[in-house]
Amino acid sequence: MTLEKMRKKIDMLDRKLISLLNLRAEVTRQIGKVKLDTGKSIYSPEREMQVLRKASSLNKGPLKKEALEAIYREIMSASLAMEKYLKIAYMGPQASFSNLAALKRFGSQVGFVACASIPEVFFEVETERADYGVVPVENSIEGAVTHTLDMLVDSDLKICSQVILNVSHNLLANCARGSIRRVYSNPQVFGQCRVWLQRNIPDAELVDVSSTTRASELAKNEKNSAAIASLLASKVYGLKVLASGIQDSRNNATRFLVVGKSVAKRTGHDKTSLLFSIKDRVGALYDMLLPFRKYGVNLTKIESRPSKKKAWEYYFFVDILGHQDDYKVKKALDELERRCMYLKILGSYPLGE
Repeated sequence: MTLEKMRKKIDMLDRKLISLLNLRAEVTRQIGKVKLDTGKSIYSPEREMQVLRKASSLNKGPLKKEALEAIYREIMSASLAMEKYLKIAYMGPQASFSNLAALKRFGSQVGFVACASIPEVFFEVETERADYGVVPVENSIEGAVTHTLDMLVDSDLKICSQVILNVSHNLLANCARGSIRRVYSNPQVFGQCRVWLQRNIPDAELVDVSSTTRASELAKNEKNSAAIASLLASKVYGLKVLASGIQDSRNNATRFLVVGKSVAKRTGHDKTSLLFSIKDRVGALYDMLLPFRKYGVNLTKIESRPSKKKAWEYYFFVDILGHQDDYKVKKALDELERRCMYLKILGSYPLGE
């Protein structure tokens, strides 16, 4: 087949694709009307995961799974925008890793609200200035993001989805590496690049700022200054990439939570996050964990935080496999509630990644 004939075939396929996409969009518009009329949430993380899994199972190649998911992400993003113009709050400004996580989950066709802090993200959603918020909760190298855990204690918002973002850190500046006197970034980021920084620019001053994008703004405007940030930040703020992938571990990922007022339905492949407090006595934590063993519920994470209400009192954050409506999970949680001082289910949501 000649090149011209192959291109004509592509044109024919494009016409069919566009027609089918518009047919899908019309059905989406009708679904959105039903949701609004019945008071249902526009964003359905359980349906989103179902669509992505179905698309992946039908894919026979040569398109890679990641490429197909990226295409469907934008299709679903456009669909959400047709149903209702969603606003997503994230810890900003633009080009932060939270921004990248929000884009990965919701696509580019929704509205985004940049926030200066994690509490501000929660506030935007609680006051309904935004529909959902995206906040970091843990990094594979540095561990938990304690500000997010503390906000989850008092907030009425629910976790309805999660995003796993593979993080690559880059040294950005508009001067030569040997001229760098000061490096700006988030404290968590410095922790993830500690070895590289010591080996390559040991004499540079490391300055903590609120976000990697704030670091990029400062590096752009200050002589002999650099930032550690994303590749997107280099484009947004006009900085050169002096070194890429400088994180100490190649397996560097950050987990983000999507928080909102809606609750995700059961998919059969879910995770539940909860917190509880206990009386300070010997063996108390062991007793709290027994119901999970009794009913065969798998714990994937446990983290403690001071309650800040009384000295030496702690909250325990736990992630378990399963949905709060699953029979075994429900039985375990009922028994846990009878044993502990306080129990709060933070949300059940699709495992996704």
